[in-house]
Amino acid sequence: MCGLTGFLDLSRCGDTAGLTAQVTAMADALAHRGPDDSGTFTAAESGLALGFRRLSIIDLSATGHQPMTSADGRWTVTYNGEIYNHGAIRRELEADGVRFRGSSDTEVMLEHVARFGPLATVEKLVGMFAIALWDSRERKLWLFRDRLGVKPLYHGRRGDLFLWGSELKALVAHDGWQPEVDRAAVDRYLRFNAIPSPMTIYRGIEKLAPGGWLSIDGESGAREGGRYWRLEDALAQPRDLGDPEAAVDGLETVLREAVEGRMVADVPLGALLSGGIDSSAVVALMAEASERPIKTFTIGFDNQGFDEAAHAKQVAAHLKTDHHELYLAPRAARDLIPDLPDWYDEPFADSSALPTYLVSRLAREHVTVALSGDGGDEVFFGYNRHRALARLARLDALPQGMRRLAARAIERVGPEGAERFARLLPESRRPRQIDDKAAKLARALAGADTTHRYLDLVSHWRPEDGMVADLPADELLPGGLPPSLDAAERAAACDTLGYLPDDILTKVDRASMAVSLEARVPLLDHRVVEYAWRMPSALKLKDGVGKWPLRQILYRRVPQHLVERPKAGFAIPLGEWLRGPLRDWAGDLLSERRLKERGLVDPARVRAAWADHLTGQGQGRAEALWNVLMLEAWAERWLDR
Repeated sequence: MCGLTGFLDLSRCGDTAGLTAQVTAMADALAHRGPDDSGTFTAAESGLALGFRRLSIIDLSATGHQPMTSADGRWTVTYNGEIYNHGAIRRELEADGVRFRGSSDTEVMLEHVARFGPLATVEKLVGMFAIALWDSRERKLWLFRDRLGVKPLYHGRRGDLFLWGSELKALVAHDGWQPEVDRAAVDRYLRFNAIPSPMTIYRGIEKLAPGGWLSIDGESGAREGGRYWRLEDALAQPRDLGDPEAAVDGLETVLREAVEGRMVADVPLGALLSGGIDSSAVVALMAEASERPIKTFTIGFDNQGFDEAAHAKQVAAHLKTDHHELYLAPRAARDLIPDLPDWYDEPFADSSALPTYLVSRLAREHVTVALSGDGGDEVFFGYNRHRALARLARLDALPQGMRRLAARAIERVGPEGAERFARLLPESRRPRQIDDKAAKLARALAGADTTHRYLDLVSHWRPEDGMVADLPADELLPGGLPPSLDAAERAAACDTLGYLPDDILTKVDRASMAVSLEARVPLLDHRVVEYAWRMPSALKLKDGVGKWPLRQILYRRVPQHLVERPKAGFAIPLGEWLRGPLRDWAGDLLSERRLKERGLVDPARVRAAWADHLTGQGQGRAEALWNVLMLEAWAERWLDR
């Protein structure tokens, strides 16, 4: 895992020394992503500069140094990520007469490019990656991003200057940077907690799409681009894996290969373990493939309603891992909140970013690489909304008036009534944040169709709040989905195309890279994803239970009672903290004066939501308020600097 950056000055007015100094400053902004080595490459006649920071994982020697130039001298690459099938590609190239200087996956990828070209190469790669590739013969820059968007890549043009980087802070470090906030991006951020691709917080700067490529002609500046892999193609596959036992057996085979491929490293390796289905399945397969106990890591909080550590400890004991856990007092966790805008250099409001950072920091004390279970919810229908939307779709046969009556009944119960109802349930079945969930259920019951219900369930500020624009669904959700998808499939597809890369994978990348930890996600191996979409919806969401095939693989290795509990997520007691120890900090950022001066949100509506939250009258407003707090904290860090 590393950090890459660079620029192409189409005016070609710089000299080698100037280009090198500028790109070095940009790369140094990414030093946390690569503390082990750094390098630059320039082609002054083309105005090109490549910068790199290396976290050494495979081939720790100087032969893995980047930027790296191919043996024929034509191609130079900077690349962030890992190619898990580089051994197989290497053997093919060696049989074809290629001789290698070292053992890095970078060199394998580069020499394949030299033989077969960029697009043919990237289609062959199995892994996570962001790639910047310079063709000195054609004077053309190529950019690539992995299929599911595990690794980030930002790019954009300012006049004659084309910039790119693993994080926005690298672009900000260029002397020619002129930031301009994109108000449309702010609107969507307020709605979704993260800025959806291809937008960024800055006008004219974009995220490269997952599975996407872009080329820039160094002479004319002409751009071409496209997708070398599309989830939409996987969605359109025939659902030909209807036999449950055969489907689970096949999934186990492809998932085992994905896990074992991600266990190859020349540095210490472990896993992030929450004790849930996804991470437990990954660790169970790792344990089978390893001759030594797997190092596992989890974070616990004093608040029992938000503590996953006890569950993780039980799973770790069963799998006989070398388990490490750290219990944090609320104050220790809260003290890190002001650092969030540094890790996420555009507004980002997933509150689980904090525990993700903390568990990454714990893991980094022992290992350099950690596997995680991210992606399981999107691929195997694990979110509560997938089940809810499937059930609500069956209720569409009822008159809308009847559904609205049920919605009003839930609304009358209110937050306190929802909490009282939750206390009647066994603790093992008690959902978190039931007031928020009840409010969403009421709106979903009254909703017109699956698309609008989904939008409501994933929105933190809604049009009726007066904070975001009431845009058509086709401007907010991915297009091009097959019309044959059922309600659960459509929601999972939207999650995989949007929520997964823009929120979940952004969170994991920034939190792990802030401490120079490489996080690998075997459940997002594209072969696993393609296989999963050959299963019918009724198999992934079987008898109302999400992730059914993944559960069966886990139950073969871990007793069911150790991992069965309500869907929780990696959460913090946000509402409690905002009313208590974070109240002064939040109140300052949400002061009417500051909100008016900044001008990014409607002060009156935010202040009303804040007052409701403090008195306990507002249903589920903690997440929406956190959204505004992270926007204001970002602006204080990056606009006021």
